Amino acid sequence: MNPPTDRVRHTVPPTPTADGRVRLVWAAVRLALGWIFLWAFLDKTFGLGHETARDAAWVNGGSPTEGFLAHAAEGPFQGFYQGLAGHAVIDWLFMLGLLGVGAALLLGVALRPAAAAGAVMLVMMWTAVLPPANNPFMDDHIVYALVLVGLALTNAGDTLGLGRAWARLPLVRQRPFLR
Repeated sequence: MNPPTDRVRHTVPPTPTADGRVRLVWAAVRLALGWIFLWAFLDKTFGLGHETARDAAWVNGGSPTEGFLAHAAEGPFQGFYQGLAGHAVIDWLFMLGLLGVGAALLLGVALRPAAAAGAVMLVMMWTAVLPPANNPFMDDHIVYALVLVGLALTNAGDTLGLGRAWARLPLVRQRPFLR
């Protein structure tokens, strides 16, 4: 008897319940990370007293980048980041990044550009404090950057978000990188 020439792979398809739970977990992660970005924006803008005192708020003339970049940056890129501290253009780019990434994640739209921008911001924050305090190279900034990539790759905005409606927009259909 000859062995079959056609080898059939037997795989077990995911159950709808498990697939639904995975989508909910990714949606919860998206919402949580979105809140982290949006909270940083709100606290730095209005000085809500968690990390930013009211008198240091952006709306009160404070710089959202000066404190950290001028005083906390260390390691091989310390001089570079200290040179950026407090510049209006850097403040605006940083704050628009926090707001844009946070809003995109919370709404579930434009996850690919949000993931790219957020990952760049997070890697830059990581390089500002090299080496990290608790590990030779790994810290939460790198983990969050990887999570952002996962969110974009799994279309996490489709669950508990506006991702499906966003994907149907003509502009997004023509330019899939906006998905």
